Amino acid sequence: MTHNLSSPISEEAVRKLKVGDQVLISGVVFTGRDAVHKYLHEGGTLPDGVNLDGGILYHCGPVVLKDDNGDWQVTAAGPTTSIREEPYQGDIMKQFGIRGVIGKGGMADKTLAACQEHGAVYLHAIGGAAQVLAECITRVRDVHMLEEFGSPEAVWELEVQDFPAVVTMDSHGGSLHKDVHAQSGDALAKRR
Repeated sequence: MTHNLSSPISEEAVRKLKVGDQVLISGVVFTGRDAVHKYLHEGGTLPDGVNLDGGILYHCGPVVLKDDNGDWQVTAAGPTTSIREEPYQGDIMKQFGIRGVIGKGGMADKTLAACQEHGAVYLHAIGGAAQVLAECITRVRDVHMLEEFGSPEAVWELEVQDFPAVVTMDSHGGSLHKDVHAQSGDALAKRR
């Protein structure tokens, strides 16, 4: 089933999503990678104007260039591996009211528990499709913490239209990643 999501997203809308559902996201998405997660987890604050409540955090270090008019243009925006954020993600979801996290590779039990408790989902974006995903970005609204963290680790505020992803961890305790891991373990045990 395909769902159209517009950020900010309500808890009610998130609770309707199940593992395997496809989503098309429109609205504002914020990027955040290792440096931002560690900074926020250690008590750092978001810059003025950045509100993640009901929002989506994208594990992405986009390739962004300025055009001839001095405007930022995203040329590639593929997901980065999410498991690196596992020590921080659940706490950050709770603290900032995040309803969705986009990345690749999935996350683990702490994040899954936070999805259940706070009404959030993990959304898997297609790795290797960075240029195609960049076409879903209609505008760079702003960039935050660029000087502190550098371009890949900065918080990019992006407007997106019909950004595709798949729910692989839901707010009901479902995790495609856990299922695949268990099935792989079973298959491996049978081969021995």
